Amino acid sequence: MNNFTFSAPTKMIFGKDTEKFVGSEALKYSKKVLVHFGGGSVKKIGVYDKVIKSLKENNIEIFELGGVKPNPRLSLVYEGIDIVKKNDIGLIIAVGGGSVIDSAKAIAVGAKYDGDVWDFYEYTASPKSALPVATVLTIPAAGSESSNSSVITNWDKKLKRGISNDFIIPVFSILNPESTYSLPPYQIACGAADILAHMMERYFVNTKSVDITDRMIEGAIRSHLEFAPKAIKNPTDYDIRAEVMWTGTIAHNGFLDTGRGGDWASHGIEHELSAIYDIAHGAGLAIVFPAWFEFCAKKNPSKIVQFGRRVFDIDSTDEQTIISLTISKLRDFFKELGLALYLDEIDIDETNFKIMAEKAVGKKNGSTIGSYVPLSVSDVVEIYGIASKRS
Repeated sequence: MNNFTFSAPTKMIFGKDTEKFVGSEALKYSKKVLVHFGGGSVKKIGVYDKVIKSLKENNIEIFELGGVKPNPRLSLVYEGIDIVKKNDIGLIIAVGGGSVIDSAKAIAVGAKYDGDVWDFYEYTASPKSALPVATVLTIPAAGSESSNSSVITNWDKKLKRGISNDFIIPVFSILNPESTYSLPPYQIACGAADILAHMMERYFVNTKSVDITDRMIEGAIRSHLEFAPKAIKNPTDYDIRAEVMWTGTIAHNGFLDTGRGGDWASHGIEHELSAIYDIAHGAGLAIVFPAWFEFCAKKNPSKIVQFGRRVFDIDSTDEQTIISLTISKLRDFFKELGLALYLDEIDIDETNFKIMAEKAVGKKNGSTIGSYVPLSVSDVVEIYGIASKRS
């Protein structure tokens, strides 16, 4: 096990009607807030009104910026930074899912920086401070409500880049599973794929003596494999939605990778897909991850075999049988969620494979991506090829 320092500073306020605490919590940080949200769904489901009511009851001055899209755009981040700086805003409240939260975090670091916030995402500068960010989560998926990560898309450059920095860990997050009831099944499915991917990215490492976190990840994944399909079939079952929402949070708050690290190649490979084709992140991961399994099993099968035995209860002494069944069962899970399994199903061909692979591998000026099996540009192209067509 590696040395590690773990801190989970986000105050998690979980349960029914917890939006009523937004104002009293926000008041601890500022009398002026920016409420950041997406395309209006938070207004339709009533979450927006609850948040505004709570803020007004605490005499907090409110500024607003809506319009966040999936794969959140740098252009809107610039607008938010301008609003915050001009009005001396002291807290940003993200009301929505991962895209809204990631955008809010980018605004938070950009508002405390004299240069271009994109510098952070191109890794030419590092944040030295940030405004506090809070979240009111409505989509269980990205885990951004307690993570130190933010991913932004520069649409002009067709680049999707992320940063990880403790300055952008939210100070508090409101999690009410009831706010997820009206989400379309596809959105729940994409979120479930993202949650699973966050746990698998942490699982597949070469670090020795990490059985405790191996077992925690395996247990969380087994629970998620059970409850994610149920969340689609039973959209207003509070207990089922609560299981999925809390799994999404613990999957990405850093606890499960203590002492072990993570791989993150599949996320990097998918980011280039969604940067060019604007597909949902979870939908892309459902296609990329089984292909990554298939490629890596030829190079480093040990952890994949363990995963198959412990997560899918595959009882075989033949490693190739376990690997084959593991990949099949993983695809079966994504299929049950209603997600595409191959790139040709969503009309993506090999035209940009080489370009995407070069961007994925070279985003931090490296020659490989990932740690479980370090991947070169040609390896990533091969993985795109495996993900491309049904066999």
